[in-house]
Amino acid sequence: MKHSNVALFVPHNGCPHACVFCNQRQITGQSYQPSPEDVLEAVRTAKESLGEKTGNAEIAFFGGSFTAIDREYMTSLLRAASPFVKSGEFYGIRISTRPDAIDDEILGILKEYGVTSIELGAQSMSDRVLELNRRGHTSADVVNASHLIKDNGFSLGLQMMTGMYGSSLETDVETARRIAALSPDTVRIYPTIVLKGTELYGLYEKGEYQPETLEEAVPLCAELLSIFEKSGIRVIRLGLHDSGSLRNSMAAGAYHPAFRELCESEIMYNNALEAIKTAGIGNGAVDFYVAPQSVSRFIGQKRANLNRLGELGITAIVRQDSRLSKYEVRASSQIP
Repeated sequence: MKHSNVALFVPHNGCPHACVFCNQRQITGQSYQPSPEDVLEAVRTAKESLGEKTGNAEIAFFGGSFTAIDREYMTSLLRAASPFVKSGEFYGIRISTRPDAIDDEILGILKEYGVTSIELGAQSMSDRVLELNRRGHTSADVVNASHLIKDNGFSLGLQMMTGMYGSSLETDVETARRIAALSPDTVRIYPTIVLKGTELYGLYEKGEYQPETLEEAVPLCAELLSIFEKSGIRVIRLGLHDSGSLRNSMAAGAYHPAFRELCESEIMYNNALEAIKTAGIGNGAVDFYVAPQSVSRFIGQKRANLNRLGELGITAIVRQDSRLSKYEVRASSQIP
């Protein structure tokens, strides 16, 4: 059964630092702080739409540093959500927070109210990049909090960003490898977007920050996706969620409403090249065999992968083979 979240946003609440890239209100389109009554209303509405599927759903508090907000406010939100978990109507509660806002006391409170999943905004595992972006925590904080969360029986999620101020392709790949080594259950990958009104926007306007382009972000994030999936880690988000507020406030950066699809198609293209090499094919008409569910990934948006292969002198004929895995590609030449 597919997992789902009943998402409630707590924008900017609890954040002790103003990261250079951040404007949560622009990302979510929301500045209102939810009340316990809002939690009840959201959950009741979700119950009506999800029906029997609520047993695999979590009530999720996103958008801020949940464990760093006022303690009474935090527990009031948890008290509103907790009965739905303890009754078995929902699987659990998911929260997102800062790596330096986790300790044994906090985890005890979260467990008491039925929190099941904790996501940490790691963003980078380079201390230099974290400092430049005013994150206010270190990579060691990410490691320590991750171990605490897992040791206390919670599901661990880690979030990372690519193209941050001061980072590089090598830095981002190393961040992914270090995050994978922590064995989180889930990962989210967000290319950095320059939002108007942020410190990063000022750096961009002065020419002191060169944002990652879509053409740079897709092959990089395709590589990161492969790193995590080969480690058995689910990537549950690639790119920011599309919204009118985000589009209106975005000044630059690697954004596409179907960013994950672009990354998965990039993996298929790279695997197609490897399949050609393995089969010893030069050019001409080639049969490419892929899993049925991967046909659109292989073809790419607007037939991008077929066009790229065509530029190499290869006419691709796509065929289905249900024995193949998600990204697997096999090739055979039509020339005897």
